[in-house]
Amino acid sequence: MSKVLYIEDEAFLAKIVKESLERLGHEVIHQFDGKGIDRIYRDFAPDICLFDIMLPYKNGYELAKEIRQVDNKIPIIFLTAKSQTQDVVTGFEAGGNDYIKKPFSIEELEVRIQNLLRITTGSSKLEVKRKEVSIGKYYTFYPVKHQLKSESENRTLSHKESQILELLCNNINTTTDRKEILLKVWSDDSYFNSRNLDVYIRKLRGYLSQDDKVNIMTLKGVGYHFLVE
Repeated sequence: MSKVLYIEDEAFLAKIVKESLERLGHEVIHQFDGKGIDRIYRDFAPDICLFDIMLPYKNGYELAKEIRQVDNKIPIIFLTAKSQTQDVVTGFEAGGNDYIKKPFSIEELEVRIQNLLRITTGSSKLEVKRKEVSIGKYYTFYPVKHQLKSESENRTLSHKESQILELLCNNINTTTDRKEILLKVWSDDSYFNSRNLDVYIRKLRGYLSQDDKVNIMTLKGVGYHFLVE
């Protein structure tokens, strides 16, 4: 997974976020302030930065500006209780790529991390390039042929069913952003298409129901976690 540089002065929150991200497979360096950030950044070489805004010595905006002097591509996410329009504008002007208001869920943070890595590096994970993908004990998915096979059934999927399952397979045991699916499959995240997505997800759950170790979990307001044990 990715290397995360995390700067947050609230000790309790920092401990929760750091441990949660590490359980998700990230390597995390946490600092309570931005002292020595040039050295830390150079030595650690992170893939993404998470900065609180209200920090001692230097605020998150100042840290982002310093990072942008040496690297104009690394994604930067601001984590903050400040949510006025001008605060958001200032964050983007300082070089931030995204902005999450506290309190936030780890699921939302992980989705935003993955989305930014996907945008800035081309892909945050190995995408499906194979002709077939094994899903759990019973299923094999053939993306090109739009087929989902098990020992008892050979099902031909619709084009959209296949697209959605392929996106989920690119993120097995992690989360796929709902908006990403809508934009990639429908090129539009309207309410109507969002309701259509719900229907397709229910169908895919049914198709995969033979294996109780396979589950498409809904994370409300975030997306879907494709769990394959």
